[in-house]
Amino acid sequence: MNVKVVFRTLVLSVLMLGANACSDDNSEVPSPSLDVTPANIAGTWKLVEWNGNDIAQGTYCYIVFNRREKTFQMYQKFDSMYPRYITGKYSIDEDKNHGYIISGEYDYGNGLWNHSYIVTELYPSGTMTWTVKGNPSDVSRYERCENIPSEVIEETKYLE
Repeated sequence: MNVKVVFRTLVLSVLMLGANACSDDNSEVPSPSLDVTPANIAGTWKLVEWNGNDIAQGTYCYIVFNRREKTFQMYQKFDSMYPRYITGKYSIDEDKNHGYIISGEYDYGNGLWNHSYIVTELYPSGTMTWTVKGNPSDVSRYERCENIPSEVIEETKYLE
């Protein structure tokens, strides 16, 4: 076989592989979900979707998790027309049947969270999903964010 033919075939193969690698197919395989630990959820999260619907304009829920003390701060205007600033402690347990479960207790003797949540799809890209334990149709999706918007802090400032 002629060396030029082999060389041309090789070059053509490389070009075709390169063109295929640059295709517009943006389907990505999601990275594996992270373990749900205080270190992996530490930081600020914004509720972006509830039961398959985007959060209504004018409502919000931000949660800041502190990994060392296992405490949280919540800024929300979601289930009431008034903003609320809520603090407390949280815990994460691993359940052999459900996976990772997050639950919490509010400060100032205000009791436990209404629900415990199964946490899934905690991705390095900054998303996580919470499903109410015992109610698989109640699903919330959170996205990591840099900080709480100043207007939200200002709105809840008198509550701190």
